[in-house]
Amino acid sequence: MSTTIPGTSKRAVRADIQGLRAIAVSLVLIYHLAPQALTGGFAGVDVFFVISGFLITLHLLEHVPTGPRDLLTFWSRRIRRLLPASLLVLSATLVGSRLVAPDTQWAETARQARAAALYVVNWLLSSNAVDYLAAQNAPSPVQHFWSLSVEEQFYFVWPILILLLAGLARLLGRKPLPIVLVGLTAIVGASLAWSVHLTATNPAAAYFVTPTRVWELGTGGILATFTLLRPGHLRAALATPLAWLGLAAIIWSATTYDASTPFPGWRAAVPVLGTAAVIGAHARAGKIAPGPLLALRPVQWLGGISYSVYLWHWPLVVLVPEATGHPLTWTDRGAILVATLLLATATKALVEDRFRSVGWSVSLPKPFALAAVAMAVVVAGSTVQLVEVQHQIDSGKAQIATVLASKSPCVGARSLDDPSACPPVPYSKIVPPAIDAHSDESPVYQTQADGEDCSAQLPDFSERECSFGPKNSTLHVVLAGNSHAAQWLPALERLAPQEHFRITTMVSLACALSDTGQDLGTAAESAACSTWVSRTTRALIAAHPDLVVFSNRISVPATGHTSLDGSAPEYRAGYAEVLDRLAGAGIPTLVLRDTPYAGFGVPDCVAEKPTDYDRCDGTRAAWLPPAPEKTAVSEVDDPDVRYADLTNHICQGNVCHAVTGGVMTYFDGSHFTATFATTLAPYLGEAMAPLLQRARTS
Repeated sequence: MSTTIPGTSKRAVRADIQGLRAIAVSLVLIYHLAPQALTGGFAGVDVFFVISGFLITLHLLEHVPTGPRDLLTFWSRRIRRLLPASLLVLSATLVGSRLVAPDTQWAETARQARAAALYVVNWLLSSNAVDYLAAQNAPSPVQHFWSLSVEEQFYFVWPILILLLAGLARLLGRKPLPIVLVGLTAIVGASLAWSVHLTATNPAAAYFVTPTRVWELGTGGILATFTLLRPGHLRAALATPLAWLGLAAIIWSATTYDASTPFPGWRAAVPVLGTAAVIGAHARAGKIAPGPLLALRPVQWLGGISYSVYLWHWPLVVLVPEATGHPLTWTDRGAILVATLLLATATKALVEDRFRSVGWSVSLPKPFALAAVAMAVVVAGSTVQLVEVQHQIDSGKAQIATVLASKSPCVGARSLDDPSACPPVPYSKIVPPAIDAHSDESPVYQTQADGEDCSAQLPDFSERECSFGPKNSTLHVVLAGNSHAAQWLPALERLAPQEHFRITTMVSLACALSDTGQDLGTAAESAACSTWVSRTTRALIAAHPDLVVFSNRISVPATGHTSLDGSAPEYRAGYAEVLDRLAGAGIPTLVLRDTPYAGFGVPDCVAEKPTDYDRCDGTRAAWLPPAPEKTAVSEVDDPDVRYADLTNHICQGNVCHAVTGGVMTYFDGSHFTATFATTLAPYLGEAMAPLLQRARTS
């Protein structure tokens, strides 16, 4: 990512591009240090993409690769330019995370660090983003490497593309630049179209994946091609307003966009075209031109260290609160800013410049060998961390089995029957251990042995059903609803053998089984949710089980609303519609009151406060959501549709515990651990008993 124009006898510094780098990294820094101050600062990454696409394409077109050796030479330079600093920061972050972050975050940080070392972390983050449960995880200190992964994938493919297009031009007997321009334009158009489509249908994935971002780098590539096709500079009368317009577009997007803006899609065109306008204008000196502003020495200095600033700032933003034990204060933010600039300055001088120097222009195999070794070190370190975590998880599973086999009245939900008789449980005895809590989840959330999921998920809510419990049982119970229904499966599995029923799950993640419009972020996802509700209601009636256990969480607003609480009337009406259809079909239904939830990562909190984890507790008023399902049951007014509120077996009086009777209550901020859900089995069984008895005698 040189800031010079390659291919000239004297490499001329583009001060305007260096200034753009300073603007881009400033936007990202402010956004991460004070998100409310610059809600669209994430657009700084898009500025970087255009700059990279422009400079790399310009270099490739002035030194068009003609064979494998040229490609290897290009990649060798990219390796020396980018990998030393990035792998240094990855290694330091991995060690820092191990030292100060709670053990609940070690595994995910290691997974992302390993993927970042291989420059594929954007695909891992895309998968996490569309995973309803993983999306609630705490941010990792290496997730900012997603943009570097996009760029590295671009650097791998782009020179091959240029080589092929130039080869095609030779075959056709044409000049290469027009052919290259047509080819790049086609790719940019296809990528932009896909970006618009995926942002509308699956925005969580669209943000990270490479195909939705290539057009941004490719826009810089098209500009580079035009620069060579039409050499020279625009007249000042055109260049100056164009440059100011471009800067205004960048700043406008940074100040008006926010987390709710569908992105990238067509909205990314504002900062992308703004950046292209500034580069294309090449505005230099002039009384009212932005060139002198961009050329100021502090701006040039920040632009020169922008790569290392980007690398270092985010790990500090994530890890400083872990080290201090409190959210970022303004003093912390100031310290992070200073530390970032100092680390970036040192990294630029001691790592970036050193590996770019002539002394490191070694023979071709060596940069690749050195890169492979350095990447292997990070991958190995990450893998060792994952092995350590897995060892602790395996030990925890044995501990869980022992606790669940115990008949102690002080385990899990049973401890609330007589809390005064149950002493506090030390952190070391909690099950599952905090480090294992994230994986101690209902089987509905897990991929089954046949590779299939048991829950309908974003973006299309494809039909999913799974069976559990004794196959030859006389009774059939269906667990229906969304993720707050799925969390009850371990309790049902504990009851199934003794009550002689088999279980079918008909659940989704995020979409409640309520016949009302639900705003899942895009029209396509909301429509898919409505389709799932209709399809599942019909499937329940067709299956005609002996009992439906029905539970839902309101996780998204109803259509036309902006808040969850304000959506309760619509959900109530939607629940009543579904329950009325089940009652009309003669299907007994037990409606469970929605359960309390913390809204923050409970295992992380407990791990951060091992000696006083009760500070992670909450109140019923804060954790218990509205219960429109209760009113819906009364509206249906059918003896076969019953309501059960088990909150008294989840909360002790007014207090809802992060750890209940030595058992971690939640594996995230909302869903029960499988272990805690299992301890709720006796109380769920009592609520089910009358309806099961009626099924046996009917």
